[in-house]
Amino acid sequence: MLDKKQFITIKGTKEGLTLFVDDSCTFEHALNELREKIQASRPKHDEPVVSVKVKLGNRYVQEEQKEILRKIIAEDERFTIDSIVSDVVRRDEALQWQEASEVKTVNRIIRSGQVLEVTGDLLLIGDVNPGGKVVSTGNIYIMGRLNGIAHAGINGDKQAFITASYMKPSQLRIADYISRAPDYESDGVYMECGLIDEEQDKIVIDRLQVLSHKSEISGFGRRMQNG
Repeated sequence: MLDKKQFITIKGTKEGLTLFVDDSCTFEHALNELREKIQASRPKHDEPVVSVKVKLGNRYVQEEQKEILRKIIAEDERFTIDSIVSDVVRRDEALQWQEASEVKTVNRIIRSGQVLEVTGDLLLIGDVNPGGKVVSTGNIYIMGRLNGIAHAGINGDKQAFITASYMKPSQLRIADYISRAPDYESDGVYMECGLIDEEQDKIVIDRLQVLSHKSEISGFGRRMQNG
């Protein structure tokens, strides 16, 4: 007699349990088996609460379905839900991710009083004049003179950075960090970048080459290449 196929696989880790849900069965079949296995694996009341990660594979679940999973697992408060992860995303979520990861190329001069704001990384081919402002949720690359304001990582991305062919801004902003015009030489600086130095807890200006080293550590290089 063949063994009944298992739809739920539970593996123990140092952090707790990882629960794998077969993505080929119906959601109802997965729930039925989940109730049985959770009951059999539930810690006793004198044992520590166990953290659970749920991995759904190529199965997309609605928020109400996630709530059913949470209730089954968290019953009696012996398990706590760490995360519920699916490899499938909705079309609108995928489009939002695509938009946020694209490099937007703009060829123009940003004059005094003008504001250019984009989602994703910004490549500006042109100058930012005094009184002009460029804003991006990602990185900012300026192939020209930065004499105005540049704000990268506007939604809180502290890993964002700003580069310019000629760097003499009135203000640099990255996430919620602000750096006003530093003590540059009178003729400004060429091919430099502004980024957050976590040790100094402020925005610093450094050689453009530091981005190569930073990309090896944090994956910036992949973001730049994918653009």
